[in-house]
Amino acid sequence: MWPRTAQLAYRRSAALSRGFPRQLHSSTAALNVLSLRDNPHPSRSSSVPRSLHSISGNRGFHFTAVRGQEIRTVKTPPFADSISEGDVRWHKAVGDQIKEDDVVGEIETDKTSIPVPSPVSGVITELLFKDGEKVTAGAQLYRVQIGGTGKSAGKDEAKAEEKPEKQAAPVQQQPSRSQSENSGPIPTSAPKVPPIPQGPIRSKPASEVPVTPSKGPSTSGSDAPQPGARTENRVKMNRMRLRIAERLKEAQNTAAMLTTFNEIDMSNVIEMRNKYKDGFQKVHGVKLGFMSAFVKAAAYALKDQPVVNAVIDGGEIVYHDYIDISVAVASPKGLVVPVIRNVENMTYADIEKTIVKLGEKARDNQLAIEDMSGGTFTISNGGVFGSLMGTPIINPPQSAILGMHATNDRPVAINGQVVIRPMMYVALTYDHRLIDGREAVTFLKKIKAAVEDPRTLLLEL
Repeated sequence: MWPRTAQLAYRRSAALSRGFPRQLHSSTAALNVLSLRDNPHPSRSSSVPRSLHSISGNRGFHFTAVRGQEIRTVKTPPFADSISEGDVRWHKAVGDQIKEDDVVGEIETDKTSIPVPSPVSGVITELLFKDGEKVTAGAQLYRVQIGGTGKSAGKDEAKAEEKPEKQAAPVQQQPSRSQSENSGPIPTSAPKVPPIPQGPIRSKPASEVPVTPSKGPSTSGSDAPQPGARTENRVKMNRMRLRIAERLKEAQNTAAMLTTFNEIDMSNVIEMRNKYKDGFQKVHGVKLGFMSAFVKAAAYALKDQPVVNAVIDGGEIVYHDYIDISVAVASPKGLVVPVIRNVENMTYADIEKTIVKLGEKARDNQLAIEDMSGGTFTISNGGVFGSLMGTPIINPPQSAILGMHATNDRPVAINGQVVIRPMMYVALTYDHRLIDGREAVTFLKKIKAAVEDPRTLLLEL
């Protein structure tokens, strides 16, 4: 017989095994220890119950750590100091499988869009905000099950199952002999001709024949467009577009804007670009464009007319000793103005590299607040869209903006002769509260001279 302590331990482990496998495992281990203490020679214990061995070695109780069940709640990414809220836009849905660093959505603010990456791999179990709802800094956005499988995995399995079905060609079964016998005997003579009617065939007028409407595909659904319908579609403005509208209207209501025009002969710039573009790209790794010539010329003119680089702050005028030029770029979310800083110390290659880098960020919605803050002067190039002439609006709190336009061949008078030259109209809109007409016209003529003949930059004329 077993010792009484071993029997009590065995009964307790059997009771706990009904609902607590982990406790059963520990009780069984304790039982083994007691059996060794009371019976140091296990080989001599012929009276050990067989059921005890069956429970301790039962394959049905497999104790392993359960993975893929941890749920993690993801919060909003850190906001800039000037941003407190935004609208969330989801790129993924509940049940989608995501990987680490996958962008689940983005938060649209009045200045930029902040991506929401996933910190782990798994499956989205819950979205805590609807698409377009307002969220604040530090709010919980969604929950993800770590290590789970979602829709993407299910689609891959379904495709794998469909492949063998598509590869197996359908086999046409030949009719069996029994089927041909059941179909009846083969006729040996032609069928009889029906008798010819003796009297006239009676017919009804077409008006008396009932017309049955055909049941074709219905086009009365809500999605089917009705011909001649006058419909409307209302879409909520995103925060960036609302902010752009507010700033543009603020500039019109605050600044006393005035625009002056001039035209630039692009012959020398085009010739310089065509002559050195291959060597420039080989040495610096970027293409030589026209924006670098205008940005460098604007920095040269701003040093000559520092009032254009200044701003009004209350009852004071703030003159900047540095030149940060904002370049207007069209992005999927709206017009953005990333800043090229310290242009006065840059070369053509430095300017082109910075423009390419900022342009890629704008197209990918990766511009940060720091990329667009500041700026003492703005250049807007409407010529890339074919604009012939326009009056740009000042980007507050700046005091002036330069507008570039399309380059077209036009007849111009040079040395008493009419010649065809590639000409571009340029416009300077300035705040007349700070900048007088003399400074504005002189500034625009400096840009014209530096673009038409870049040698003036080297000679500092």
